[in-house]
Amino acid sequence: MTDKNRQKRPYPLGAHVEEDGIRFAFVSKKMCCGVLLFDRRTGKKIGTVPFSDEDRVGNIYCKTLSDLDASRITYQFYEEDRIVPDRRARVFPGKVKYGKERPWAQMRAGFLTGSFDWGQDKFPRIPYDRMLGYCMHVRGFTRHISSNVKNRGTFAGIAEKIPYLKEIGVTTLELQPAYEFTEMAADEELLQDRPGAAAVEDVRGLGGKKLNYWGYKKGYYYAPKAAYAASEDPTVEFKALVKALHENGMELIMQLYFPRDVKRNEIAEIVRFWVLEYHVDGFHLLGEDMPAELLAADEALADTKLWYYHFDTDHIYERDEQPRYPHVAEYNDAWYYDMRRFLKGDEGMLNSVLYHMRHIPEKAGSIHYLTNYFGFTLADLVAYDYKHNEANGEDNRDGNDSNCSWNCGEEGPSRRQKVKQLRTKQIKNAMCLLLLSQSTPLIFMGDEFGNTQRGNNNPYCQDNSVTWLDWNAVTKNAELLDFWKQLVHFRREHPILHPRRELKLMDYMACGYPDLSYHGQSAWRPQTESYFRYIGILLCGRYAETENGEDTFLYLAVNMHWEDHELALPRPPKGMVWRQVLSTAPDQSEPKCEPDDGSNDAFRRIPCRSISVYVSAPAEEKRTAKRTEGKAAPAGNERTGQAPNDRDVSR
Repeated sequence: MTDKNRQKRPYPLGAHVEEDGIRFAFVSKKMCCGVLLFDRRTGKKIGTVPFSDEDRVGNIYCKTLSDLDASRITYQFYEEDRIVPDRRARVFPGKVKYGKERPWAQMRAGFLTGSFDWGQDKFPRIPYDRMLGYCMHVRGFTRHISSNVKNRGTFAGIAEKIPYLKEIGVTTLELQPAYEFTEMAADEELLQDRPGAAAVEDVRGLGGKKLNYWGYKKGYYYAPKAAYAASEDPTVEFKALVKALHENGMELIMQLYFPRDVKRNEIAEIVRFWVLEYHVDGFHLLGEDMPAELLAADEALADTKLWYYHFDTDHIYERDEQPRYPHVAEYNDAWYYDMRRFLKGDEGMLNSVLYHMRHIPEKAGSIHYLTNYFGFTLADLVAYDYKHNEANGEDNRDGNDSNCSWNCGEEGPSRRQKVKQLRTKQIKNAMCLLLLSQSTPLIFMGDEFGNTQRGNNNPYCQDNSVTWLDWNAVTKNAELLDFWKQLVHFRREHPILHPRRELKLMDYMACGYPDLSYHGQSAWRPQTESYFRYIGILLCGRYAETENGEDTFLYLAVNMHWEDHELALPRPPKGMVWRQVLSTAPDQSEPKCEPDDGSNDAFRRIPCRSISVYVSAPAEEKRTAKRTEGKAAPAGNERTGQAPNDRDVSR
């Protein structure tokens, strides 16, 4: 090995293959430090290369070694008598089975060799008004045998499920930490980095070590997690997943969690790396004091989605500047908690709910969700009043005590038909709130078919059936999945439900109707006092264009009270009448109210804890439409959002 370090080049840090050899750059304040070299195939140590004071630039030691074959070696840094794995390594050869402890002494880094054929790969760059997000854990998504994929619990397993994801309307995947991290606490690594971590206890017979299933800890941020790969090359498998998603017009967002001891000036380097090397479409930044606005202003990331709790767009863009591609989005829990409280019927929520349903930040997006990796799943939200985290081994002390949930009359699984029917209706109500709000919806994996975690609202250490999706529920809860698809289709066909900018509640087109208006027991007179839990929402389709012209008028009748209520439907345009196309209420005939002939305001009695959706339809079409009894059919007509067999409720 020959030192050709004639010119010191400290950046980038780590180890990199260059024209004159392999350049090593390591940060240390110690005098005794250097590089350990190993044979990649046998693991045998082949050399020790110490750094000298001549190799130092500030606190960075850098040295270039020639006569090394990058494909045949691995390496580690050392500092006095301490081994230091390279956290900037691109790959760690010798994949270890998931859940098996890997001591630091075995974290030997290698080099990316070979190339990947990206072909004609293009970033989809889906605007927020057309996006539907799906948050998932890589392993939990397909690990269960019922997933029926060849490569369960892996990046390849996700790729096998792309047809399903497209079928349910997903455009954008958000992955929980998928970069390399040690899921078992080993040597000097503790679980204290995990948000809300408790003491490390032996709850699964793992010799005092606890599994960190989620991965929210300091990681090796430049390498895909090897245990999430079906093959021996996680770099190729991850790239293949991204390429397959892009070929299907879908995006991949990575969660990046940074504890306080990660240098903030390195975060931008990590983000750019994943964009350039792996063609990742965006990032959800987790951790305190993130340089979110600096990243958002980075010109190289102008087309990369960035999600954080809040962005001050006044500091990112000039006053009159309209971004070519609005790429930042708020991702916070305000929508999450207020909508949960409204869903279960809490008082004083209506004004907040109406704000959340219409709010879209200026020059940014807003990601809204009722469920996520933390807290109850959607099915558990309506089945449990209290968390049940005993299996975590922390005496049920971990996890959030405030879930804003309601068990619908019985804690946990129930055989009572009334309870089961009410839970189904509440899940449908939640889906409506999610998909009929005008910012960008995101759902947690499996909620579309009623997945349960058995009341565990913090399963950070559960690598078992608690966190693995049971795909048998697709058939068992087909009614929920069908309703989800129906809603997704309805939202997609009506652009007034997903405008690019927040609606103004004004008739700025002078067409006789504001873009958005609210109604109570009398038309145009909303009742939003604290004790009201129901409202009518009118969306004027003239403010949105479809492929066939302007959108239809939509009326959302929302009643989260435990009593039925009457709501007024304002007169639709001349020659049009109201027609119900969706309802979360069980099959039933609505009480007859005033005629809906387009000449007067109509009234509807809205069943308790239900949401009904109406569209404006031509009166002649209304008269000739086939009457049907039973549940409303899915929306199908591109112009009106109607299906031929929608239930006629106007006469």
